[in-house]
Amino acid sequence: MLTRMRKPQLETERLTLCLPQHSDFTAWSSLRRESAEFLKPWEPSWAPDHLSRKAFTNRVTWARRAVNNDTAMPLFIIRREDQVLVGAITLDNIRRGPAQAGTLGYWTGARFARKGYMREAIGAVVHHAFIHMDLSRLEAACLPENEPSRSLLEKSNFKYEGVAQSYLQIAGRWRTHVLYAALRNDRRGKTQTG
Repeated sequence: MLTRMRKPQLETERLTLCLPQHSDFTAWSSLRRESAEFLKPWEPSWAPDHLSRKAFTNRVTWARRAVNNDTAMPLFIIRREDQVLVGAITLDNIRRGPAQAGTLGYWTGARFARKGYMREAIGAVVHHAFIHMDLSRLEAACLPENEPSRSLLEKSNFKYEGVAQSYLQIAGRWRTHVLYAALRNDRRGKTQTG
C-alpha cells in the first residue's frame, strides 16, 4: 500500500490523483519501461537516464516545488481498488493575473489505455482547476494523427482551436500540433441565451 501526501489529492469514482512520491519509483519506471513503444511516438525524446532513480527523484522534487509555487500540479493516477499506477496528468504552465490559464498534459500505460481512466482524471483536474484554483482556461495539444488523444479531449469538452506549427519536439523532431481548450464559462457553439 502506497502512503500519499494529502495535498493536492483528487478523488474520482475509481481513481486517486496525487503527487508523486519517492516510493512510486518502481511502479513508475516499470510502467514507463513496459509502455515505451506505446508512449515514445507521442512524447519528447527520453533522456538516456529517463528511467533512473536520480531522474525520478528530480521529478518528485520538481513536483513538490511546482505545487508550492503554484506553477504546476503534477499528479499520478492511482487505481484505488488495487493502488496500481495507471499514468499521470499534469496541469502545467499555470499563468495567473489576467490569463488565469494552464496547460494540460497526460500519459497512460499501454495496458490501461482505452478503459476510461484518463477521461475520468481529466474531468477531475478540469473541475479542480476551474472551481478550486479559479483558472479560466485550460489548453492541451497533441499530434494531428493522435486520434485517441484528440477523441479523448473532445469527449472531455475541450474544443479544437487550431494548429501550432513546430510546437514541440517529439521523438527528436519539431512537430506541428493541434490545439484544444476548455473554458470555465464556455459559450462557444451555443445559440440560445440564458
